[in-house]
Amino acid sequence: MAWRSHGTDNDSLVNALVRNRVLKTRKVIDAMRRVDRGNYCVPFSGQSAYEDHPLPIGSNATISAPHMHAACLELVHDRVTENARVLDVGSGSGYLTSCFAAMLDHHDSYAAGSIRAEEVEDRRPGLSDTKYPIVVGVEHIKDLVDFSIENTKKDGKGKYLQGPEPLVVLKVADGREGYPPYAPYDVIHVGAASPEKPTKLLKQLANGGRLVCPVGRGWQSLRVYDKDDKGRVTEFDAMGVTYVPLTGAKEQMGRASASSGSFW
Repeated sequence: MAWRSHGTDNDSLVNALVRNRVLKTRKVIDAMRRVDRGNYCVPFSGQSAYEDHPLPIGSNATISAPHMHAACLELVHDRVTENARVLDVGSGSGYLTSCFAAMLDHHDSYAAGSIRAEEVEDRRPGLSDTKYPIVVGVEHIKDLVDFSIENTKKDGKGKYLQGPEPLVVLKVADGREGYPPYAPYDVIHVGAASPEKPTKLLKQLANGGRLVCPVGRGWQSLRVYDKDDKGRVTEFDAMGVTYVPLTGAKEQMGRASASSGSFW
């Protein structure tokens, strides 16, 4: 049913995902309505941004199919609470990063300020008296980071990138290493398949947090890792998936573009 969740615009796409019961939670539905997928895709002959397919976004990268984004958001929605910290590994065109931000943006405090996120000095949580919500998108291809910043602004979410404590920070970094400056994270989402358990990322997951990552070299599973309040990790498989592998920038630029983010 998920692959039938096509739309002709953003609202009809979300309606299809709701109708097919991929989207169930009000907070997730509202976030996907507020973030227009069309602003995060490259115009591509023959396929619409609102069809339920992955699409190429340049640099041998893809934006996952809408049903996969919806499924991942549903898996973590209860951890995206006030003042949550979210890490989006392989943030690509910035779409899911903006969806996470929309789930956190329940007031207008992010509208103030004029400092761009890329100009804000990284800080660790201990350096601030008050933990503030943040979504960190990391992508190892600079062109994609620049593209994601442009897309966020085009979608009317430029305020997320502003202020001394921006809601969204988009960084050029190797996502396999996570992003320690803002750790620990309440939610970590990985948009490419790790060949094995992502231990480095799990170290940056906060107690009580959840990490969602495709795992496998051939057959892949969308694996969910939960860390309890004592730091113990449990895991379960949510579904079988097909994602591009989590690699370095050199390997990514050398491979043929492939589809990512689909149910089997």
